Amino acid sequence: MSEAEFLVSGATGHTGGAAIDELLKMGRRVRAYVRSDGERAAALRARGVDIAVGDFTDIDRIRAAMEGIRSAYFLHPIAPGIIGATAYFAQAAKEAGVTAIVNMSQISARREAKSHAAQDHWVAERVFDWSGVATTHLRPTFFADWLVYPHLGKDIWARKKIEFPFGNGRHAPIASEDQGRVIAHILANPKGHEGKTYTLHGPVEMNHTEIAAAMSKVLGAKIEYAPTSIEEFKQNMEQVLKFPPFLVQHLVEVAQNYRDGIFAGTNDNVEKITGTPALSVPAFIEKYRHVFVGQGR
Repeated sequence: MSEAEFLVSGATGHTGGAAIDELLKMGRRVRAYVRSDGERAAALRARGVDIAVGDFTDIDRIRAAMEGIRSAYFLHPIAPGIIGATAYFAQAAKEAGVTAIVNMSQISARREAKSHAAQDHWVAERVFDWSGVATTHLRPTFFADWLVYPHLGKDIWARKKIEFPFGNGRHAPIASEDQGRVIAHILANPKGHEGKTYTLHGPVEMNHTEIAAAMSKVLGAKIEYAPTSIEEFKQNMEQVLKFPPFLVQHLVEVAQNYRDGIFAGTNDNVEKITGTPALSVPAFIEKYRHVFVGQGR
């Protein structure tokens, strides 16, 4: 393997990919931990990224990927297995002499969470804390990317409606690319971030009626917020989207959390850590206009 300084898991996903982009801009040497050496891994390799192949069930592969690394990013999907994966990742990091970990958690992570995934994230945070490897926990609110994910953005544009079960709850949407910049900056300069937990928000707290109005203004078409019930949301995930039961259970519970205000708030953590403010909803929608209307930026 090359003399990479930083290990990024979830490297072909949204936050991991954005973290790699930022680290490469900094001129840093990066290793990506990927599940398969396919086209997306090849694209990273072509950009000078070292590739390590494995998953979170094999501590020996994780340990090999950690060789020579000084800071590592941990991202686990919303799926069973995060606690064991965290233990393997932390132990491998400790054996390899890694000095800092950035852990992607979630804003609803807490001991009493009804979501199995959210409770597991809280326990995973504790495992990293026990490990002795200095860890920074990131707890983002809902991603702005929810508005542009393939099965959502096209549907919003087709129906001219945002149909979520969030009532009149509020949050400040945070773009995955802004999270990636935070991850990269902490990986590159972890001093002062050790043991910290950062909630990550966009710059303006909004409800979905306000989000729809902002989208309407940018896209030049009337988009409405049409709130659904949590039960309708659940049925759509099960019957139409075919989400796995673990993910459905999580999203049902966080929908109620959202209504209860757990995802609310705003701060300037992105700007404090990276030196650049987080994208607002209008700026985000303008940047990804092509998702809705088939045009370039």
